[in-house]
Amino acid sequence: MIPAGFPELWSTDRAAQNAAYQTFTAATQQPVSWAYAVWDDLVAHLSSRDNHDRAIAGQLLCNLAISDPEQRIRRAWPSLLAVTEDSKFVTARHVIQALWRLGLPNPLRPFLLDATAQKFAACATHKNCTLIRYDLLAGLKNLSDATGDASIKPAALHLIQTENDAKYANKYRALWK
Repeated sequence: MIPAGFPELWSTDRAAQNAAYQTFTAATQQPVSWAYAVWDDLVAHLSSRDNHDRAIAGQLLCNLAISDPEQRIRRAWPSLLAVTEDSKFVTARHVIQALWRLGLPNPLRPFLLDATAQKFAACATHKNCTLIRYDLLAGLKNLSDATGDASIKPAALHLIQTENDAKYANKYRALWK
């Protein structure tokens, strides 16, 4: 059953869209029973012409990882990853900042750690590389804090060691102090 207010996520009325986004962001902080009722619609909106729709869809899919026992997120990953390369950097950044939530369910954590390492390396030539890397590492810190998983910090520190610019390596290390 699709929850009431879900269609408002795609409204052209930004106030209505923002209100719906706030409602569904709050609702998806815990597992929900309706994740698969909205799943295909969210995946479809990852390629919307409207960058707000793409950002909302990406963030909510990340939030729904805790409600995804079938691990459908793995099939949606190429589309979700495409939004992290969005032509509008603000859209990409919102989704990058939400990616860590994919690791909340323990079975998806190794997948997320691998995907984060790949994204960290792949963004080396990106215009906003340092912001992307910071957001990825901040996400790993959020995941570590949320789960207490001791394997996350060494993975993050390994990524930091690959940073050639000492200024940014120090900034990234500060996240973990």
